[in-house]
Amino acid sequence: MLFSEIAYGPIHSRRLGVSLGMELMPLDHKLCTFNCVYCECGWNSPVTHPQLPSRAEVAKALEDKLIALQADGTQLDVITFSGNGEPTLHPDFAAIIDDTLVLRDRYQPQAKVSVLSNSTQLGRADVVEALRRCDNRILKLDAGTDTMMRRIDLPVNANLSVAQIEQWLSQFNGDFTLQTCFLRGAHDGQIIDNTTPEELNAWYSIVDRLHPKQIMIYVIDRKTPEENLRKISRDEMERIAAPLIAKGYQVSISA
Repeated sequence: MLFSEIAYGPIHSRRLGVSLGMELMPLDHKLCTFNCVYCECGWNSPVTHPQLPSRAEVAKALEDKLIALQADGTQLDVITFSGNGEPTLHPDFAAIIDDTLVLRDRYQPQAKVSVLSNSTQLGRADVVEALRRCDNRILKLDAGTDTMMRRIDLPVNANLSVAQIEQWLSQFNGDFTLQTCFLRGAHDGQIIDNTTPEELNAWYSIVDRLHPKQIMIYVIDRKTPEENLRKISRDEMERIAAPLIAKGYQVSISA
């Protein structure tokens, strides 16, 4: 499932409401620093010189869409950067966020600007500062241990660690939304399960250290590139959330 427009929708997001999607990655293949086994966009493509939309193309596509939505009376809840890969990989990501904030204020001032990111570019100061200017920073951490994170997310940087991601996330002092997908299954002969007591306890510990303002936990919802995955039940997701809710965390469950 790939997005073929720079500005697409609006769609009704199960987590964000009426959302206008923004695509900064190629329109014909996935480009990401992760190769998640559950990603609805499929596997990364081996493209040497990917074609990214320019800053000017992104601004024009967004303004054209916002003008059309204003004309037909559609009100957005959110403008969301996600799509066919990791949006913060775009070299002009920070400038694009600035353009988006200007256009949002002009045409849809009630809408929030949100970025769904896999957290791998948080070592870059320009990305961190751009995310600070957004209304919602929705940042991924799919497991509490290196072994399970690498099995689920298949990072391009095989040395990426959970400790490194946690350190990067700590820059926001809790002012972000933590997003985690829970799943079970197998890939390349290795068991995938981030719901075991060991995995959950490691993840809970990181949550307590980071203390995010909101936590989004969700399950696989569409066809996945790895077919040997199983969806977690609503009841089990509620059991996963319960200890966090008891501590006062704001937790949303999409199951």
